[in-house]
Amino acid sequence: MEQQTPQEFILEAFADPASVRDVVRGILHTIFFHRFFPSVSPHSREVLDITLPYVDDVELDTMIEKRAAELARELDAERTHSHHQHHPSSRGGGGGGRGNISVQFFEKKRRKAWYMRAAYGGGDEEVCWEIWTVKVTVAEPRTESERAKVRNAMAQTLLTTAMKIVTCANTHKDHIPPITDSETNPFPYQINVNQKDAGWATRMGIY
Repeated sequence: MEQQTPQEFILEAFADPASVRDVVRGILHTIFFHRFFPSVSPHSREVLDITLPYVDDVELDTMIEKRAAELARELDAERTHSHHQHHPSSRGGGGGGRGNISVQFFEKKRRKAWYMRAAYGGGDEEVCWEIWTVKVTVAEPRTESERAKVRNAMAQTLLTTAMKIVTCANTHKDHIPPITDSETNPFPYQINVNQKDAGWATRMGIY
């Protein structure tokens, strides 16, 4: 039987340097709120005056915080590098960076072939069934007018992304593997930072 291609969703995030971590955390918690299957009490947090769901799980929150901080550091380093390379007489706001952060969900399956079990040292393998990729664009406003426009764009993009997560999670359910235990998390997950879209932030038509 052929291994199925994981369901993949692409999301957009837009932030200024000071808000990257909060925006990314908010998006990741919204994803996990719809895909974290142990019984959890509903919680929420405010991000850019938008109420987003929050999963109250220490291990998950620590991982989200760690990866969001990692992405923010890489984007900050990229921005600093770009500024050093950019001609000092050039003017105008909007410099920033781009990065990706992805969430993968896996199902544990028993390896069918004995030689696969022997080769990989175990009877189980983790098969990815869903991927969420968040494409993060950072803008660096230079004036009060630019800051106001960036903040409005940040909030609007975050709200649109949150609504897209809800729509995707509720619409696409048939690929979710059977859940046999609601007390513990049945599906291993990974959160990865991958900055393959390095470069100056696009202006996104806002200034």
